[in-house]
Amino acid sequence: MSNRAEVLEVLNSEWDSLIELSNQLTPEQWATPALCPGWTVHGVYVHLTAVEEALSKWWPSSADDPPPFEKIVSGYTELNALSPDELRARFNAVVATRREELSVLDEDAWSTPCLTPVGPGTYASFMEIRVFDCWVHERDARVPLGINGDDGGVPGQMAIDMVEGALGYIVGKRAGFTEGNSVIFDITGAAPRRLCVAVNGRATVVDDVADPTVTVTTDSLTFMLLACGRIDPEGPIADGRISWVGDDELGGRVARSMKFTM
Repeated sequence: MSNRAEVLEVLNSEWDSLIELSNQLTPEQWATPALCPGWTVHGVYVHLTAVEEALSKWWPSSADDPPPFEKIVSGYTELNALSPDELRARFNAVVATRREELSVLDEDAWSTPCLTPVGPGTYASFMEIRVFDCWVHERDARVPLGINGDDGGVPGQMAIDMVEGALGYIVGKRAGFTEGNSVIFDITGAAPRRLCVAVNGRATVVDDVADPTVTVTTDSLTFMLLACGRIDPEGPIADGRISWVGDDELGGRVARSMKFTM
């Protein structure tokens, strides 16, 4: 996805969902440990607020101009000291600012080359990464609180898109699949997808695999939580949230090697 209107619609829906969640939290819930190690739900909103405040009024001057990550880190100290009500107001305010800033960008501006958190890209691809970041951090808060949200739709599919780009690395490097091996990820649940990876010289995502070495089945939320290092794989392996048929050793390897980011 690179169309400005489409990405903005999804990013705005993620911000709306995060605001809706924050509006219903009690003081105890703000203090609940998040899925992201070392953070509370309050810390999740500190991070999201700090990122958007750092990006506000920033524009890449060249293709290798990095985002102002130092502002994110420096913003943590002040934001961590805010009460839940103060932090909620600060998050709402910066989201309103970012909505206004992004709404005036045309397609040419959207295509501006810049350095993203994962390497060279465009401002558009950077905003797609923002969708992924917001989606994952929303689960960091929702899952431990037991407050369900919509894990599917276009935001959920965009989140899986980001993991799809890393599946060659996950299968080839982390799980150690060798020449001729292949795997199908049969993803069920809110954001269903069928993803295939085959090793032919190197592990790459392919359109289809006729006779996979192993087929791994899991729901989309478990798939994403494993890929983002949010849960220990032994839990969903034991309770059946992730399972496989075919080569048992390779199935176990890939199920335990999904993590590619934190």
